Amino acid sequence: MKCLLIFIAMLPAYLTLAQQPLIHSHNDYAQLQPFVNAWRNKAFSIEADVYPGDSLPVAHDKRNITPGKTLVGMYQQPIIMLFEKYHGHISDDTAYAPVLMIDIKENSEAVITQLVKLLAPYRDVFDRTVNPKSVQVVLSGERGSVQHWVQWPSYILFDGRPDEIYDSATLQRVAFISDSYMNYANNKDSIERRLQRLVK
Repeated sequence: MKCLLIFIAMLPAYLTLAQQPLIHSHNDYAQLQPFVNAWRNKAFSIEADVYPGDSLPVAHDKRNITPGKTLVGMYQQPIIMLFEKYHGHISDDTAYAPVLMIDIKENSEAVITQLVKLLAPYRDVFDRTVNPKSVQVVLSGERGSVQHWVQWPSYILFDGRPDEIYDSATLQRVAFISDSYMNYANNKDSIERRLQRLVK
């Protein structure tokens, strides 16, 4: 999703980071050093676009899918190796606990089903109910039906939208609320009022 403006960190664990600048590695897989550079610079969120398929291919457009470039190889396996190296943390900075934002490009049902299978054996790495310093997985893009979010395991959270209505159970699955900045910048007379209303 282009030009995301992240407004509110919903999870209590994120609130401790409120005084720190938060870095988002947008389309991280397109960087010269995918994952590694974002990890080295302690990015708060690291984004990868994925398609359905074995090991979840990573690409912005379907025509750019390349053999070997997958979520498993580029992100999951390196993260698991770091947790082994640093004994339950992703780095020697034990306070660092990033978000892996997975932007689903199509067929969310298939992607989420595959993702659950991939993450389930590594709950200590990807589930904050097991390890508070784990990597939180947040789904964006094609996120599936909002009504079905609560049916997925608790270690799968979602990128919310300001125009969506959530009941209390579903709200617990929302990591943060995002929107396109252009929805606010196009009408300069009301941008401050719009932002105040959204935050409220």
